[in-house]
Amino acid sequence: MLPRKHNRPARQRWLEWRRMLAVRQDSAHRARVNLEEMRRNYASRSLDQADLQPDPCGQFDTWMREAIETQVLEPNAMSLATVSAAGTPSLRTVLLKGFDARGFVFYTNYHSNKARDIAANPAVALLFAWLPLERQVTVTGRAEKISATESLKYFLSRPRESQIGAWASRQSEVITTRSLLEGKFAEMKQKFLHGEVPLPDFWGGYRVTPATFEFWQGRPSRLHDRFRYARQPDGRWQIERLMP
Repeated sequence: MLPRKHNRPARQRWLEWRRMLAVRQDSAHRARVNLEEMRRNYASRSLDQADLQPDPCGQFDTWMREAIETQVLEPNAMSLATVSAAGTPSLRTVLLKGFDARGFVFYTNYHSNKARDIAANPAVALLFAWLPLERQVTVTGRAEKISATESLKYFLSRPRESQIGAWASRQSEVITTRSLLEGKFAEMKQKFLHGEVPLPDFWGGYRVTPATFEFWQGRPSRLHDRFRYARQPDGRWQIERLMP
């Protein structure tokens, strides 16, 4: 048997070969994930101006009902885009909890990043992506707080543990471990052990009053149907077809 010191170069070469092989295998695996080749041809539906309702809220209601009836996952999930006072954009997914002719309502912590953005710049955008239907809806408008009465009505309809969660979380603040959050939840659960959980003064709803809607329907060859509703000074809605 060769002395141990003479085996070290061979072992090093073997380790290097193993590392190279692992890199090649990893590279080969990564090469199989070709995003450029991922595509589908949208051909299930079409959209023409004659199909549209004159009021975008009615049109949105129709599409939302279809998303619910076809069991789209979380059909009321919407991306909410905000911009900070410094001009930094942010995006997150929230849940739509009500809509009518006045606008779209969601709830959050009034000390969150999104709330700070809205306080500085109330202009926001919403996106509903109903991919199984090959549809999306975008809305632009201004967000403002709803009344405490309206917030309380919704808060009381929430599951009790969700109510307690609103008290436990200082939304958007940094924590070192999850156990701190769970400990705060346990503390609030004990605090409100008896009786109703009160509405936190730092939690409530916003209503986005829409200025524009865009209804997008996927079509073959990327020649999608797009229609924009824009609110006019007299309150009417102007409908225009947009190029895809």
